[in-house]
Amino acid sequence: MSLLSSIYWDYSPDLVNLGPITIRWYGMIFALGFFLGYLIMLRIFRREDKPENDLGTLLLYIMGGTLIGARLGHCFFYEPAYYLSRPGEIIQIWHGGLASHGGAIGIVIAIYLYSRKRTGQSFLWLLDRIVIPVALAGALIRVGNLFNSEIIGTPSRVPWAFVFPRAIGGDLLLRHPTMLYEAASYFLIFILLLLIYKKQGKKSPPGELLGLFLITVFTSRFFIEFVKMRQAAYHLSIPLNTGQLLSIPAIIAGIILLIRSRPDSHRDASKNRT
Repeated sequence: MSLLSSIYWDYSPDLVNLGPITIRWYGMIFALGFFLGYLIMLRIFRREDKPENDLGTLLLYIMGGTLIGARLGHCFFYEPAYYLSRPGEIIQIWHGGLASHGGAIGIVIAIYLYSRKRTGQSFLWLLDRIVIPVALAGALIRVGNLFNSEIIGTPSRVPWAFVFPRAIGGDLLLRHPTMLYEAASYFLIFILLLLIYKKQGKKSPPGELLGLFLITVFTSRFFIEFVKMRQAAYHLSIPLNTGQLLSIPAIIAGIILLIRSRPDSHRDASKNRT
């Protein structure tokens, strides 16, 4: 076994503990994701001459959509029987339990509601740009999962394996640090989207960035799920888990968006209309 195989992750999830007040690493990193996302969107709004005063409202919509969607996604995608029998616990978000697929759906709904009241900020225009900070926030949130010792991987002998004694049902087995796999992939996707946007700016084809985001994020998620401990409280009779099944429609939607964003597809569509 390699020396790196002795990584023993026994860090407390609490950043500051002041008696009745506890600040957790996850909460701070989650907030940092929103803060950096705000700064990125501020630069985008300035570059494309959009009203900066709208950003505060947009941030509130996205925060609400993220938290509500991620919580409901966890409750009904992964543990429906438990929460349907205990509906009062659905709002107890401080006990943990957020699902990225639900958060993605919540963000889409929130942006749709926001865009209906804004001119010059169409639904697709916003989605194309918001996926840039969302990819970064996703990477940061997965680092927060590391401090919570959650979303752990299956047992493994890879040189970079971790031991997670604080995980639920914790043991001393070496495991894949799957939250770090996702964090690294999301960060690379953030860099890719940012570079493409910097090059194209206002000329970015509608749907291209969103399509790339959906394909890359959910494809990486699909494959990482193979070495991740199952999160659903129920078992499927097929080799794919809940996270993988939820990723497939997003990948298909991304492929469709990417194809439709090509200039050739717009020319073909206009020919068909004539």
